[in-house]
Amino acid sequence: MAETSREIRLASRPDGGPRPEDFELAEVPVPEPGEGEILVRNEYLSVDPYMRGRMRDVKSYVPSFEVGKVMDGGAVGQVVASNGGGFEEGSWVQGLQGWREHYVSNGDGLFPVDPDVAPVSTALGVLGMPGLTAWVGVTDIGQAKEGETMFVSGAAGAVGSTAGQIARLKGLRVVGSAGTPEKVEWLTGELGFDAAFNYRDGDLPSQLREHCPKGIDVYFDNVGGDHLSAALARMRVHGRIALCGAVSQYNQEAPPPGPDNFVSVLVNRLNIRGYIILDHYDRIGAFLAEVGPWVTSGELKYRETIVEGIENMPEAFIGLLRGDNVGKMLIRV
Repeated sequence: MAETSREIRLASRPDGGPRPEDFELAEVPVPEPGEGEILVRNEYLSVDPYMRGRMRDVKSYVPSFEVGKVMDGGAVGQVVASNGGGFEEGSWVQGLQGWREHYVSNGDGLFPVDPDVAPVSTALGVLGMPGLTAWVGVTDIGQAKEGETMFVSGAAGAVGSTAGQIARLKGLRVVGSAGTPEKVEWLTGELGFDAAFNYRDGDLPSQLREHCPKGIDVYFDNVGGDHLSAALARMRVHGRIALCGAVSQYNQEAPPPGPDNFVSVLVNRLNIRGYIILDHYDRIGAFLAEVGPWVTSGELKYRETIVEGIENMPEAFIGLLRGDNVGKMLIRV
């Protein structure tokens, strides 16, 4: 076993977009598990947009990262030594001890991962938090119904691509936006979206009018900003908007102006609801029961953008915020 372990620390709080110098790669001794503890070596680390908010020193639904301390997030690893802790040596676990190669735990907050059901990386993607986020947004928040039209912004990401496919499998017409022609082709080809467009190609409201001529019943919002404004103008009466994320605003230090057409919420009697997936983990059993078989059968497809080496995690994170990924962004330690 290696005598040292690497970890990524927050070196400084970014002003605008994160830069490589805002992170520090440090080496520490591999920790020794005590009585009732396990030692885990992480194999995959999750890279997620919400982490940008944690780099700010502001009160939010999760604690801020501390300068000089290890950043943390979702991770899947293998138990390499066990003195108890509820997991045997060789087993796979999922937890929130990412951005490091090794950690010690008494087992609290860890979940078993079965490598025989699906690749262990999917516990951080389509069968993990992003998949649950997508399913809750479509079924519980969006109340999607067969025959309706759903628009998904950021549709080529881990959450958006899953949300769109779940809606399609439930009988909705699905339209997505993405940032490159290759992503658009992936959405309409392999994933079966009914339509998709590159939002960089032209006027966003015009593109939505073209692809959603009868309006939008459900908007799954990963982007905020101009996408939210354009969607509000196309919403049908009694439409629903699931506010999942606002990646277009995460690097902005000053709050952007709100939509100037918010009166459509009143006129069209819209239901707009923001949600944080931490409030919905009681739904994970129902989620896995429905989505798990779709993944196993290949009806619901997924893609992972995997970057090799923990030392490249900051660049992967910066790239995620630029939209470099297709599907789930992961680091393979």
